Amino acid sequence: MSEQKLDVVGLGNALVDVVTNVEEAFIASNSLNKGAMTLIDASRAVELYGLMPAAKESSGSSAANTIAALASLGSKAGFVGRIGKDALGDVFAHDIRAQGVTFDDSKRDASEPTGRCLIVVTPDAERTMNTALAANVNFNTDDLPKALIQSARVVYLEGYLYDQPAAMAAFEQAAAWAREAGNETALTLSDSFCVQRHHAAFRRLVKSVDILFANEHEIKALYETEDFDTAARMAAAEVKLAVITRSEKGALILHEGKEVLVSAEPVAKLVDLTGAGDAFAAGFLHGYTKGMSLGQAGRIAALCASEVIGHVGARPEVNLGQFVAQRAAA
Repeated sequence: MSEQKLDVVGLGNALVDVVTNVEEAFIASNSLNKGAMTLIDASRAVELYGLMPAAKESSGSSAANTIAALASLGSKAGFVGRIGKDALGDVFAHDIRAQGVTFDDSKRDASEPTGRCLIVVTPDAERTMNTALAANVNFNTDDLPKALIQSARVVYLEGYLYDQPAAMAAFEQAAAWAREAGNETALTLSDSFCVQRHHAAFRRLVKSVDILFANEHEIKALYETEDFDTAARMAAAEVKLAVITRSEKGALILHEGKEVLVSAEPVAKLVDLTGAGDAFAAGFLHGYTKGMSLGQAGRIAALCASEVIGHVGARPEVNLGQFVAQRAAA
């Protein structure tokens, strides 16, 4: 068994997030698919970026958001992703390291630019994402640092990255290394779009991981049913631990025949849903790797999600460790 130096290491798309508020008319006039994640090419990304109002820019992507939140909670975390040899790559590397995350950018992509995700948030707090993957498309087993992966108690896999054959092979290799070291693997389904795009492959992948994160829409898409209870039972039969979020209904944690219900944390104002699931996963994994009960881990997860949805952007605006401690004591 390898020496454990990290609590969690995440594998995911390395993107620079560009987040801004728009009116509903912006969605219609630019033919955007509201509430979904749409893949776009580089030229469309440049065009849309030019039309967006002033925005926040930071290292992003689902797994990177989770890893950054874990670091904010006080966990030891690392991230594995592919960036280009460009200015945005510099931004990504500096930003994620500044948050206390271990990140090795020695193998940059010389052929493709760093990816970016353009996120517009409408007044109803719904987020619409347009993503140019760029360098991420080339992610492969050569990008995997074996020692780093085996040093983490949990290897966290981002469903968005599970798209190209080379990335799929990288997921399998990372999971195998985690098992070899006696550690666990977690998977987030990321989006119903991802599940539907590679449904058969996702079904196989789910059966090989220890922990599954999903929201209500994603879990129903995975098991091809409109009945949530049916989907939840199927998930419980395939993975050791399933964590399923249900927005204002809270979350359901399934573990070895037991169910733990987690209430949603009230927020003064719902501003932006971007990153809520990522923050929830971070809170849960923080508690889980610290040996807390599933209920305690779920409570931390709900608190983390409540902080993120109270402002624009997928990253916390406060120290999550202090935020959780203060709210839990109230």
